[in-house]
Amino acid sequence: MLIPGFREFNWMQDMWLELDRMQREMGRLFSGTSIPYSQSFPAANTWSRENDVLVTAEIPGVDPKNIDISVEGDVLTVSGSRVMEELAEGEAYHRQERPHGTFRKSVRLPFRVDGNKVEASYQKGTLTVKLPRIESDKPRKISIKSE
Repeated sequence: MLIPGFREFNWMQDMWLELDRMQREMGRLFSGTSIPYSQSFPAANTWSRENDVLVTAEIPGVDPKNIDISVEGDVLTVSGSRVMEELAEGEAYHRQERPHGTFRKSVRLPFRVDGNKVEASYQKGTLTVKLPRIESDKPRKISIKSE
């Protein structure tokens, strides 16, 4: 082993990461806010292309009927709720990491989009939103006149 005590350091680092996670969770539980999820939920990826933006968000276990999508200017907002799983009589959680309740995530888009042409689909826990660029914001090719 190159560094004495390196193994102990990893154990301590794991402990501090776990304490940090517990502190965030306790803050979330006792904050009294109406939005229990952190701002990182749902996890989302955004791709910018010439004529549109594609946003995917991981929202497993959420009924598509409980998801709302809105676009205002250059901001996409995804909100909704995940219902707590009901346990049968005699069952109790051993560990519960998937939160339930309401969530809201806003993503600033790289340009304005046409809200009337937005398309959304939901498959295998992944929400996909295709947002076409508004015509007036599309880059135009300027022709050069020569004499």
